Amino acid sequence: MTTLGRQVWIRAATGALVAAVCAALATQGQPSAAQQLSRNGSASGTVESAAGREPGVWVIAETDDLPTKFVKIVVTDDEGRWVLPDLPAATYEVWVRGYGLTDSTPVQVAVTQGGKEPVVALKAVVARTPQEAAQVYPANYWYSLLNIPAKDQFPGTGEKGNGISEIYRTQAQYIDQLKQGCQLCHQLGNKPTREIGHMDLAKFGLKSTYDAWEYRVQTGQRGGQMYGMAARLGLKGTLGMYADWTDRIMKGEVPPQPPRPSGVERNLVVTLWDWGNEFSYMHDEITTSKQNPTVGANGPVYAVDAAAGTIVALDPLENRAWDIPIPTRDDPSTMRSRFPATQPKPSLYWGDQIVHSGVSDPHNPMMDSKGRIWNTSTVSQGDQPSWCLEGSGNKFAEYYPLPRRAGRHASVYDPKTGQFGLIMTCFGTHHLQFGEDPNETLYFSGGGAVIPWVDSKVWDETKDEQKAQGWCPTVLDTNGDGRITKPWNEPAGGGRSVDEGGGGGRLADSFDPKLDTRVNAGSYGIIVSPADNSVWSAGTSYPGNFVRLELGSNPPETCKAEMFEVPTPDVAFGPRGIDVDRNGVVWSALSGSGGFISFDRRKCQVFSGRELAAGRHCDEGWTHYPLTAGPNFRGTDNINADFHYYNWVDQFNTSGLGENLPVATGSGSDSLLVLNPQTREWTVLRVPYPLGFYSRGLDGRIDDPSGGWKARGLWANYGTNFVWQTEGGKGTTSKMVHFQIRPDPLAR
Repeated sequence: MTTLGRQVWIRAATGALVAAVCAALATQGQPSAAQQLSRNGSASGTVESAAGREPGVWVIAETDDLPTKFVKIVVTDDEGRWVLPDLPAATYEVWVRGYGLTDSTPVQVAVTQGGKEPVVALKAVVARTPQEAAQVYPANYWYSLLNIPAKDQFPGTGEKGNGISEIYRTQAQYIDQLKQGCQLCHQLGNKPTREIGHMDLAKFGLKSTYDAWEYRVQTGQRGGQMYGMAARLGLKGTLGMYADWTDRIMKGEVPPQPPRPSGVERNLVVTLWDWGNEFSYMHDEITTSKQNPTVGANGPVYAVDAAAGTIVALDPLENRAWDIPIPTRDDPSTMRSRFPATQPKPSLYWGDQIVHSGVSDPHNPMMDSKGRIWNTSTVSQGDQPSWCLEGSGNKFAEYYPLPRRAGRHASVYDPKTGQFGLIMTCFGTHHLQFGEDPNETLYFSGGGAVIPWVDSKVWDETKDEQKAQGWCPTVLDTNGDGRITKPWNEPAGGGRSVDEGGGGGRLADSFDPKLDTRVNAGSYGIIVSPADNSVWSAGTSYPGNFVRLELGSNPPETCKAEMFEVPTPDVAFGPRGIDVDRNGVVWSALSGSGGFISFDRRKCQVFSGRELAAGRHCDEGWTHYPLTAGPNFRGTDNINADFHYYNWVDQFNTSGLGENLPVATGSGSDSLLVLNPQTREWTVLRVPYPLGFYSRGLDGRIDDPSGGWKARGLWANYGTNFVWQTEGGKGTTSKMVHFQIRPDPLAR
């Protein structure tokens, strides 16, 4: 497919200059959304192949005539007809992709403002072989060909036995680590990972596919982490499994053909804009407020680029993108990036070049009611502030001191002024979510042993970071007296970690039933219930758990936690993301087994005592929704090959599919996956081009509550670490993606 031009993006020498430019861009001369959309045109036509009209295939229009590369994708209806709506005036290459087809030759189509709509009959090409057809299948279909070790291979017997590490007691536990450990950075099953054709084996002295895999997991800045993960799983067994997978694919084995989009999936309109550069690691995006999806209506959308230490912005009406450096208190030239500065073996793509070097290390953005962008980012690498320590007089530090310096803190950017505020925190930060209280309290995951927060109202009024923040350890009421008192039982191993996630919540061997019990629950995701303002976190250690924190009237003394462990570890495991619906039901996409699990605390009877400490109580609160879209791994009990990095609940029907619907990122399937809990049916919102849509998070915005389908939609971005593994290869940038559901496939 023709590679179109690079996007235009704004750079400047200093953060102050960039902030001023961005503030001006956000405000000056902006047309209304209605005025901007009126400039756009449309195109329509049919798709036909030698087999006849082609329903459920994608029509793709792309152009580099605009300030940033622009792509619009629609699906043909039952009769092979299509309509591309809202096309800015430009010349487009329009072509067809579909399952059972090979990509068609692009046709140039000119769209003019106010001009006659082009009508184009597109010629599709039927694939000649299954191998040819399979080149456009999503990565998870290829990944499903992996031969997972059988159940009788567990517990593993180590490198001198079956090659699987002894720490993995069951097949499910192994798969959980295989998926969460090996797919956190990128897809597995895309062309660069399933094959080794891009590797010159003779050049590196490699004699087998096993050798190639052992070499490739050591390459680049993340080589140490990749090799370490393979070693934890068991090098011989795991690399042998991947080598066998690659050998079979290179000999011609292909996965089953995915179903074409059907039903409401054919109403999908996908719009993509390039932003960032070929090294950008856009971890997450934000377009509006979680509590009010009309905040920021028709305005720019944002993401954080962890590789460069910037916020990246896009104006979807003017089709232009720019970046905004995130400042630090320390001199950036003296700071260390969390990305390794050395690599075990040179990158197969970039040699010894260091491609990720940002020191502000942003991870996740969130928007408040004023349209400001709050981030988890590094403020300073200096000493831990004294007021985080015991003896400082800070009531939170006196109750539970945090002596270890955190790696990441908090920052806030105001697009109206172009100014940043930096907040040094005692605790680590990873994800962040606002509560619905009047003070817009901002809660964070990544605090390790504590669940922390920043009171945004106190920060605005005082700019005093000590007064604005607080935290509570997660302590369970195991003595059943209705409150938390010291001393308490400590967890196995003790510790006051500031790690970014995980946590097992395991108890020490000596358990005094007369005491309450602290658990190192850890937290990867965080969410605040609109039903009662309780704070929930997800622990990712197998099989996974939820922790609920109630702050009470005078935290930290009145804080009280509850822990609930996933009850069916062989079939439902691996919660990672976490969100909540308007009824207070908590949802998590199961990155290990696939699908959703929900928890409804209203069904519980026990909230204190020894049962709470064990974690396994209130099994009746859980409901499992297996993922039925896409293939399962061979030799498993319906464990899906797709991977969910995170999930989100569409509380306000921003998608047009309904309120309170949970949405999982199909990070291995180029999709967003929408569940209807009543019918248990899944809607697959696929991004067919470029292959490699790996989304970590998403949200939804309503630009006009009365504006119909054009004024609402879901937003997500290509968030892979290794964007050059995306279709197009080196030079490919990250993309911002808008998903809209129109009333029918031909709606304009």
